[in-house]
Amino acid sequence: MIGDVLITSLLCENIKKAYPNATIDYLVNSNTLPVLENNPYIDNIVVFQEKQNKGFLNLIKFCKDLNQNKYDVVIDAYSKLQSWVNMLIIDAPVRISYKKSGRKFLYTHTIQKSEEPATNLGLSIEHRLSLLVPIGITTPLATQPKLYLTKTEITNAKKLFNNFKVNTSRKTVMISLLGSDETKTYPLDEMAKLVNYVGDNYNVNLLFNYLPSQKDQATVVYNQLNDVAKSKVYFNLLGDNLRSFIAIANECDLIIGNDGGAINMSKAVDNKSFIIFSPWIDKKVWATFEDGINHVSVHLKDFYPEKFKNLNNKQIKKEVKKFYAMFDFELFKPKLEKFLKNSL
Repeated sequence: MIGDVLITSLLCENIKKAYPNATIDYLVNSNTLPVLENNPYIDNIVVFQEKQNKGFLNLIKFCKDLNQNKYDVVIDAYSKLQSWVNMLIIDAPVRISYKKSGRKFLYTHTIQKSEEPATNLGLSIEHRLSLLVPIGITTPLATQPKLYLTKTEITNAKKLFNNFKVNTSRKTVMISLLGSDETKTYPLDEMAKLVNYVGDNYNVNLLFNYLPSQKDQATVVYNQLNDVAKSKVYFNLLGDNLRSFIAIANECDLIIGNDGGAINMSKAVDNKSFIIFSPWIDKKVWATFEDGINHVSVHLKDFYPEKFKNLNNKQIKKEVKKFYAMFDFELFKPKLEKFLKNSL
């Protein structure tokens, strides 16, 4: 996923800063390439094409071809079946990953994941940075993922804002309207209440983040807005690809809404964030840089911890609609108000 690839790029930056002469290859799925463009800390991007490498035999062939590069160190930040096959075939002298039962033989070094974050970086970042310890990087120099835009991309985004006559005297708020799937999407009726609240009470521009295929869902929210909120929404201001979205996010000041790739990319261009987590997502992992001021998040568990007792994420996911039904906007409106007063 985009958020995983973006956060894991921190490993490349820290290795390059610690060992400037090292050659760093980064193996990623093809759909995540836009978040790595122009990254100065990656020498080669190795692309895994899921369609071409579908099937066990194709995966083995891909891994054997990869082994021809004669790596000295391989870090497996994915730790799933595909990367286990990789590790079985690649004979690098140093092979690092997380500690998992029955997988230790694949690696020379395994790292135990923490249950609780030690800092406000969040476990998603802390876990990845811990993979650097076996190669001597115990105090990482880089802890915030970054995206690298060209001057042309920045100029084009500014032109787009100008074409839509965006009011540059106001700050611009991106609304992360939809999650990556239904189980990660805050109910649209409640999201409309949130947008109405922001539009009624703050002098801002509002942009909706959605894919063209999600326009119907975005319209459901838009149609529930009052006239004041609607007047501040630039509904059709969209990028036509992931890079243009990043450039648009770079012109915004903050992002509010569903956890996901849009949030992670917005943080990587230094936007402030207010995240609504899905009931089945572990906030401790993905609430990165949480400080109660610039980065704030809410989870249903914050308000009804007793509802989650003795339930794991898979069980919660199966009943996510029931949990979302309890997640009224009024529950966290005071927290959003405090965030917006600080940010605006």
